[in-house]
Amino acid sequence: MTTPADNLRINGERLWDTLMEMAKIGPGVRGGNNRLTLTDDDKKSRELFISWCEGAGCTTTFDSMGNIFARREGTDPSLPPVMVGSHLDTQPTGGKFDGVLGVLSGLEVIRTLNDLGIRTKHPIEVVDWTNEEGSRFAPAMISSGVFAGAYTQEEAYALTDKDGLTFGDELKRIGFVGEEKVGTRPLKAFFELHIEQGPILEAEGLDVGVVTHGQGQRWFDITLTGFESHAGTTPMPRRRDALLGASKLVQAVNEIALENAPHAVGTVGMLDLYPGSRNVIPGSVSMTVDFRHPDDAVLKSMADAMKARLAAICAEGKLSEETKEVFYYAPVAFDETCVGAVRRAAERLGYKHRDIVSGAGHDACYIARVAPTSMVFCPCVDGISHNEDEDISMEWAKAGTDVLFHAVVETAEIVE
Repeated sequence: MTTPADNLRINGERLWDTLMEMAKIGPGVRGGNNRLTLTDDDKKSRELFISWCEGAGCTTTFDSMGNIFARREGTDPSLPPVMVGSHLDTQPTGGKFDGVLGVLSGLEVIRTLNDLGIRTKHPIEVVDWTNEEGSRFAPAMISSGVFAGAYTQEEAYALTDKDGLTFGDELKRIGFVGEEKVGTRPLKAFFELHIEQGPILEAEGLDVGVVTHGQGQRWFDITLTGFESHAGTTPMPRRRDALLGASKLVQAVNEIALENAPHAVGTVGMLDLYPGSRNVIPGSVSMTVDFRHPDDAVLKSMADAMKARLAAICAEGKLSEETKEVFYYAPVAFDETCVGAVRRAAERLGYKHRDIVSGAGHDACYIARVAPTSMVFCPCVDGISHNEDEDISMEWAKAGTDVLFHAVVETAEIVE
């Protein structure tokens, strides 16, 4: 298969300048960004992105979920495009790179192709997926989820924010309800560059992560019920302390994750106890459990182990429990051909790399349901993300985009 020559690279300084220019929209309070989806700042970022894409010779359209597609035509317009992109929306205290790097690196791929006069057989499209973060309208990744058939558009339009405003009304308000039915656009493949959002690549001194899988997730809401009673007069053996049981379950969740190393993680992120008085033994505790693993069988075994440990804890503490699984997200195995294109690109370019599993959800995880898909990771400082202190270097951004460029162009096929 024809591939770009080894010496072809993107313009790292231009990419960085573009990132910094976009970061001026929706500035945070500590150097990051607050650009929630479907706000006026989101509208401004979309309009700037469209102007840059059209300036690079692309045609731009958006579908009924507001997903923006910037198309560089191939020599055979009848062929399905190779798509690349991510999202422009941020967390309320987000960084300048989460998601945005993936969109603007796609723009840089287009600009570099123009600079080099390279034509591809397949069209190349850069996408901005609406509402990836889910911080204003939950759940996350809703638009790529609708594109892939995981949700209906009606479900998405009905989502409300904390002020009772709906997704559909706000999408209409900012002027981004397109006529194209979401999910009807054919794809040859999809690639997404993203910051790792974890510490592994930086700690190992690597330039690039070749993402092979996305973690599966199981979320549980659990309520433990005992009996609230006087903290001074109730003997220890007679207590039915719901918080004591919850503390044992927190430890169990941690142990179960460690038992399934290296990819497993387990988290108790919320605890709410009743009645919440310093001299009353807690009578009930509500808590959350989040398990993740890239192997579905292991993920199920972790959930089963938790339920067994929970039963034992309740028997010992004379407690009752109610457990509800509130979210299940199947693990994703990315397409071997696309993963291979990313790996070959890193090897050709001489970048230090390793295979890696994504611990976070990404639009690519939904698009993998309908098209061959892979991801590229670049390091981020101390693994910090969803935080205004999130940071990367220009060299890391350039390395990831160089690899993205070669993988995308290889897949789109250069015309000699």
